[in-house]
Amino acid sequence: MPRWLIWANLALLLLFPLSWAAPLMRAGLLPLFGLSEISVLSGIAALWDDDPFLAALVALLALVAPMAKTAALAAVHLGRLPARHLGLLSGLGRLAMADVFLVAVYVTLAKGLGVGRVETAWGLYLFTFCVLAALALSLLTKRRLA
Repeated sequence: MPRWLIWANLALLLLFPLSWAAPLMRAGLLPLFGLSEISVLSGIAALWDDDPFLAALVALLALVAPMAKTAALAAVHLGRLPARHLGLLSGLGRLAMADVFLVAVYVTLAKGLGVGRVETAWGLYLFTFCVLAALALSLLTKRRLA
């Protein structure tokens, strides 16, 4: 296994938590007032008050699935987990991608309503990069081991 592939995957173990705290979007009710920054972590915390089940589901998709996939892929790279588990890893990757889709839908809906103002922030791009990089690293690993 090439070293760059191993290091790129391990870098995601640092980048994912950073992306969770980074602002995904800035939202405000009226254009005249300031915008509040919303991150994955602040979104989950706000959801917890209204709908604990949905908050737990989002936490599973946004936090647990990507980290589990990244850690398991690192175990495959380091020879601690058999390569036959790569199929399970792609399923975890699909779960992780689901929340990026949900954020995009929410931003589109909020902009379409015209009640307030929503701007995407750098954390959305970082989080999307992390999810797509994890997917790419998984595919590259599968090719190398096939």
